This record gives sequence, C-alpha cells and structure tokens, in this order.
Amino acid sequence: MEKGEKETLELNDYYNHQNTPNSNDAASIPKTIETKVTEEPPRESWSGKTEFVLSCVGQCIGMGNVWRFPYLCYRNGGGAFLIPYFLTVVFVGIPMYFMELALGQWSSVGGLSVWKICPIFKGVGFAATMAAFWLNTYYIVVLAWTLFYLFSSFTATLPWSTCDNSWNSPQCLSEYERFKFPYTCSNDSYSFETNITSAENLSSITEFTNQGFKCVQLYESEQFISPVKEFWERNVLQISSGIDEPGDVRWQLALTLLTVWILCYFCIWKGVQWTGKVVYVTALFPYFLLFCLLIRGVTLPGALEGIKFYIVPDMSRLLDSKCWLDAASQVLFSYGLGLGSLIALGSYNKYHNNIYKDAVFISILNSCTSIFAGFVIFSVVGFMAQEQGKPVSSVAASGPGLAFLAYPSAVIQLPISPLWAICFFLMMLMLGLDSQFVTMEGFFTAIIDEFPRLLRPYRELFIASVCFLSYLIGLSMVTQGGMYMFQIFDNYAASGICLLLLIFFECIAVSWGYGVNRFYENLKDMFGFYPSYFWKICWVVTTPAICFGVAVARIVTFKPFTYDSYEFPTWAHCFGGVLAFSSIGIIPIFMFITFLITDGSFSRRVKVLFRPDLTATRNTPGPPPPYSVIPPFSTPDGVARV
Repeated sequence: MEKGEKETLELNDYYNHQNTPNSNDAASIPKTIETKVTEEPPRESWSGKTEFVLSCVGQCIGMGNVWRFPYLCYRNGGGAFLIPYFLTVVFVGIPMYFMELALGQWSSVGGLSVWKICPIFKGVGFAATMAAFWLNTYYIVVLAWTLFYLFSSFTATLPWSTCDNSWNSPQCLSEYERFKFPYTCSNDSYSFETNITSAENLSSITEFTNQGFKCVQLYESEQFISPVKEFWERNVLQISSGIDEPGDVRWQLALTLLTVWILCYFCIWKGVQWTGKVVYVTALFPYFLLFCLLIRGVTLPGALEGIKFYIVPDMSRLLDSKCWLDAASQVLFSYGLGLGSLIALGSYNKYHNNIYKDAVFISILNSCTSIFAGFVIFSVVGFMAQEQGKPVSSVAASGPGLAFLAYPSAVIQLPISPLWAICFFLMMLMLGLDSQFVTMEGFFTAIIDEFPRLLRPYRELFIASVCFLSYLIGLSMVTQGGMYMFQIFDNYAASGICLLLLIFFECIAVSWGYGVNRFYENLKDMFGFYPSYFWKICWVVTTPAICFGVAVARIVTFKPFTYDSYEFPTWAHCFGGVLAFSSIGIIPIFMFITFLITDGSFSRRVKVLFRPDLTATRNTPGPPPPYSVIPPFSTPDGVARV
C-alpha cells in the first residue's frame, strides 16, 4: 500500500471513530491512530464560544481604534471619511476577517500548516509569521511607555503638569498659564513684544491699545516648551538628536518593557484555555473605562466644538486620493488581518461553530468602537483647545502624540487629574495588552503547529525563549535614540505596503490558488449551508483588487517619512526596506525555490503545487484532531501530500 493511501485510510478511520456511539471505548480506536495520538500531545480548543469571541475582540480592537482612527477621520473630512472607510470595511475588512477565521476553523492548524491547501503559497504563511514577529517586537514598546505613564500617575500632582522638575528647561512654560505669556503688539508699520506677566501692569497694554496697537498673547512653540512635551522628550525618552546617536538604554523603560513582556508571557504560556480566561478582563474592562471617559469628556466646556470638528463632513475631501488610502490602511491594520493571528484563533474552534455570524459581529463591533472612541477623544481635545485659546486643528494629534502629549495635557486641567490619568493609561494598557498577546498566540500557534512533536512538549520554554529574544531586540527602542528606531519598525516592518501586499497574496492564494468554489464546499461542510454569493465576489475580485490598487498607489506616492521635523538618513530607510523584505519578500522567493525543486514537467508542477484535492474532510463537532491526522491532500497524479 502506498504511503498516501495508508495515511488517508488512517484519517478516515479516525473520523469514522469520532462519529460512532462507542467512541469512548479505547478498544475501538484503530491501532495506527492510537499510536499516533500517544506519540503526539493533544491540541487544545476553546472552553466556550464566549472566550473565542472575546479573544477576537481583544485582538482587533486596540490602540489604533483610539489614537489613529479619530485623527484620520478629522483630517480627511470628518463624517465624509466614513464613506471610504465603510466601503473598505464591506468589501475588504469583513470578507478577509471571515476568510481567515473560517480557514483556521476548517483546518484546525495555524498560519503555516494551513497552506497545505496550496503548497506554492506557503510563503504567505512564512511572511505572515515574520511580520507578526516584528509587530510583537515593536508594538509592545508602546505598552512600556504606557506603563511608565501609568506608574507616574500615582501621585498627588502629575509630574507633567509643572515646570518645577529636574528635567525641565528654562524655556518650560505651560500652555494653560496664559497670564505669563508675553504680549505681541503691532500696527500697520511696527510691532514689538512686551513681557508683561502681572495684572498690575495691564494698564500698559491698555495704553498701547489706545495708541492703535493690537496686542495679543500667543504661545509660541519655538519660544516656549510645554511641560507635557518636556516630560515626554526629556524625561521618558531623553531623546537624542537622531537615529545615529542611540545613546544609553533608559533603564526605567527597560524595566517597564520587561514587565509587559512578563505579563504577556503569563497570558499565553498555558495555551488558549488560559488565554480565554484572561480576555474576560483585557477585552471588557477597556469598554467600561471608555464609557467613563466619554461621560467626563462630554461634560467639559468646549467638548461640543471638538465633536463637531470630528464629525462634520467635508465632502470635498473625497476627491483627495489620500482620504481613500488612509481609509483602506486603517481598516486592514485595525482588523489585524494578514498576520496569521485570526487563523490561529479560529483553529481552536469546534468544527461546526457558526463563525459566519461571529466574523460579521466582531467586524462591526470593531468599527463601532473606533467611532465611539472618536467621541471620547475629541470631546477632550475640544476642551483642551478652549483652555489654550487655540483652534481644535492645532491641538489634534495622532499616534504617540495623542496618547502621550495631547491627552495628558488635557488631563492636568481636570479635577482629580491623577484619577483620570490612571483611567486613560489603564485603558490604553488593556487595549494594547490583549492585541499584543493574541498576536503572539497567532505567531506561536503557527510555529508549533508546523513542528508539533518537537515544540509542543516544550511550549512554555519555547515561548519564553522567543519572548526573551524579542525583549533584547526591543531594547534598541528604549535607548535615547529608540524613538527613531521605533518609527522605522512602525513604518516598514508590519504595516503599509508590506501589509497590503501580504493580504493581497493571501486572498489570491485561497480564492484563485486553492479555488473559491472548493473553499465554499468546505464552508458548507462546516455550516450546513453555502454562505452568500457576496463573499465569493469579494474574495475573487474586489478584495484583491482594492489591496493591490492601494499598494500600488502607496508605492507611486511614496515619500520618506519624518519624525516631527527630523529627516531620517538614507541608511535608515534602507534598513526599513530590509525589514519589509524580510517578510513580504519570502513569498516570491518561496514560490521560485519550491517550483524549482518539485519534480516533473511544468504542467505537473503546476498541478501539484497550485490545486491539490482533498481526499478526506473533517466532519466532527468535537475538538480538533491531533496534528498527524490533518487531512492530506491528493494531487491529480494520485500522490497524497501531507
């Protein structure tokens, strides 16, 4: 008997056994399968559906919903931005989210082993795994900053509210201390500055006004530096002048980074059943804090102006291609697509779980959370603008600027400011923590599923080793020049063009390589019905077209990014290109090498590598089978591929 035929019979015996009334009788287990099961540790599954849903919620709802979506919305026309955003959600976000979860549930393996469905595209799995590794390495640095701020908030007076600290410079002056601002007086032909800082001397200003001068108090960012900014740059980061000056490791940040890595390790070290318990806190608690912050935010003076600025539509922005590019990029990144984590989460489900409804529900919840967070953020930004006497547009920010500059600046004006600072940074920590450790779970699931006998018995040690290696890499981002290194990783390693191309190849691999009709048969086997024809149109046409189109547009309009006014040297961008190629470059390289080493004529190689046929299906409502009995794939020449 041929090896492939033998394995197929063993697999069918296993599934027949699963569906017999006496399946608990050890004597009824086929001997060959019993041997395999004893040699290989069993695979876990979710304890309940709630844990799966909460893990998905925690993975896709993170800091991007709070600090990036609101800023992109206001910058691209307010409510008008929702048009390209929701179009991308409908035609790219939800279809790919559904595909990845369903692919994992059907195959019961992670993001590497699943590509047995189309062997030549296994490079997609390697690329996704590599991108997830880089993302885990640098995303967690944001959590280290957040933890530093959280610890600093446990004080009667927030340390970034005054200029009386050791790290403050002589130029330190708060935007809220307007009575200390110098007056700039001018008329049609002359202007001067007078440094009047007390109410007793305001009579001089009245005199200048009577003489035809217009006198105003302006906070000049070139002349003064906010204590909030000095706390961030001179105390937290102690930032150097550029990436070529790394400086010393910030030992406080090294400790907070180590603390967060330890937290993440103990969130996943025992497997998904342990992780499923953790997400009850990390996925639900941020919503409670968001709701508390919203109530406080909308009661502040100026909140309404901030919210108007956030949602009032400017339809002219729809004519700008950047609006559409930002919408597509935000959806793909915030949904956590292309990194293999969703495939891993789905792989721990029971086979007949209705993941169809789960995917749509979680996707809608993700987008609604982004919109809800916008009201929270811009109510506070509006208050901050009124207090500083500035337009909302001048205080709105994105990314680290929102989390560590704009919001902390607003908090210091609130009663019991340490309490609100603790709530905000605790919310940010929870949002980032579950996104981090669920992405880690996707990475480790992919690797362990590929080498189950070698790694599963030593899962805890393997995870600890990778976490320690990632921590060492992350130390480069908590040096005095670490912010510049972080920007390189953030812009090149696992986002932007790299992520767009990764999702494009993933969609093509399933819908065109494996075959969308064949995939629909697998879905019917799981759900008992065929999903809507809409998904087939998306997977075959709209989703890959949008991903590829946006990627090309980003390449055509590419400009080297800057951090504030700092321009990165050429070698830094080259290093970023190497990071991007280390993941996305694996796909064509793997295709080329695999095609070369496969025996046979050109047509036979295509048949073997592109369109394998299933010879057995998994049709049991129970837990996933052992790794060794994952369905083999039969090629047209009759040789089974495992």
